Amino acid sequence: MPELDPSFLDLPLERLTDAALSRAAELGCSYADLRVERIRGAGQEFRDLALESSSTSQTLGLAVRVLFEGVWGFASDIALTAEVATRLAERAVATARVAKPLTSEMVELADEPVHADARWVSAYEVNPFDVDEAEQQARMLALSETLLAAPGVTHTSAGVEYVLENKYFANLAGTSVRQQRVRTLPRLTAIRVGSSGFDTMRTLAPPAGRGWEYLTGTGWDFDAEVAQLPEILAEHVAAPSVEAGRYDLVIDPTNLFLTIHESIGHATELDRALGYEAAYAGTSFATFDQLGALHYGSPVMTVTGDRTVEHGLSTIGYDDEGVAAQEFDLIRDGTLVGYQLNRQMAAEKQLGRSNGCAFADGPGHIPMQRMPNVSLQPAPDGPSTSELVAGVERGIYVVGDKSWSIDMQRYNFQFTGQRFYRITDGRIVGQLKDVAYQATTTDFWRSMEAVGGPGTYLLGGAFNCGKGQPGQAAPVSHGCPSALFRGVNVLNTAAEGGI
Repeated sequence: MPELDPSFLDLPLERLTDAALSRAAELGCSYADLRVERIRGAGQEFRDLALESSSTSQTLGLAVRVLFEGVWGFASDIALTAEVATRLAERAVATARVAKPLTSEMVELADEPVHADARWVSAYEVNPFDVDEAEQQARMLALSETLLAAPGVTHTSAGVEYVLENKYFANLAGTSVRQQRVRTLPRLTAIRVGSSGFDTMRTLAPPAGRGWEYLTGTGWDFDAEVAQLPEILAEHVAAPSVEAGRYDLVIDPTNLFLTIHESIGHATELDRALGYEAAYAGTSFATFDQLGALHYGSPVMTVTGDRTVEHGLSTIGYDDEGVAAQEFDLIRDGTLVGYQLNRQMAAEKQLGRSNGCAFADGPGHIPMQRMPNVSLQPAPDGPSTSELVAGVERGIYVVGDKSWSIDMQRYNFQFTGQRFYRITDGRIVGQLKDVAYQATTTDFWRSMEAVGGPGTYLLGGAFNCGKGQPGQAAPVSHGCPSALFRGVNVLNTAAEGGI
């Protein structure tokens, strides 16, 4: 198991804490916290057998947040000195004083136990920053070479991104937490330029809370997938265009994770349901008055939020309010039963303890409610993907994510994908193309007849879920099994103008 980076632990964390929090207490703050964050990022991009770009970045800073007379104040800086930490506490209080006349209600926070001197490291084996860049490039170029050597592949595009995030949190109550997590995103695309135009096919490997071992065989077999990609691309090029209409869909987790993200993940953020994001990212059709009553989906639908699943992009030991990571239900047996919360919203709506969904993407931003890993649960004894396909007379098997569109209430949507396979009389009989499925959120999830078993389950996700003003990006995973949906409307994207 990796250990916390000593160079981060060597920062003057205790001195910064004492300076900021003692000053906040002297000024009369009912609550105060301090975060010190170091976020290292790196990435490489390749075209054919050449390195196009290589980049590294580092963000390092501290932030102080206070509750003064029931109003939030916040300040941050890049200088890690006790003098700066003291000034940040004073600036945060000054900010709260300015904001107080504009605030109609005093902020209260849900209770949370004290977590003193807690430490947490994510589940990875090899820190990518410990791997020589030449070795990293050689691995990506070898995979690209395999693709480019295959018949029908004109060009390749490849890239890898990885992040090492260290975070320290302390508050007036006595909680202090040191954490470290790693995440990696590899991707390879085969490109064909021919008489039919420009066609692509990308790897399905999701981003993951893993280290460099992800590229060398732990968690995903990139060599096997890359070897199959040219044949899949050739089948796609030759495939007929879909006839628009209603079809039964068997949706693979490599596609369904994104539908979960957009139609469930964002819709069950309580700040959206309460209208906090209305001016920027929209609201949610799943309003608070429907908690416990909204028939979100079919009885086979249970969706959890959690910050604990191994290798999840949103997995963490403690959130940015010092709340310990948890797993909780959002939808149970098709009914909306919960929301994603931070401590303020949990107290405001008298929902008990926060479920640990506060996050800031760096020291320069204030924490807000952000998505945990939101996942559709498999049936314990559920069918395999092939068994789901066997139950379909006329349908489509959807694999891989691509483009999507959804309205500001997370209700009307359409999604495309990477690969589409025609199902006839329970058998896959070849690829289709130009497919998009369209529905409202509740009609779609209510049409879900069956979910696959644990053997079909996969953790997908994204590095860059956006939210807030100023905008913040957060990594998040979504697990799900294969699932069967009956009578879903399918559009022909070519006929619709290239959706």
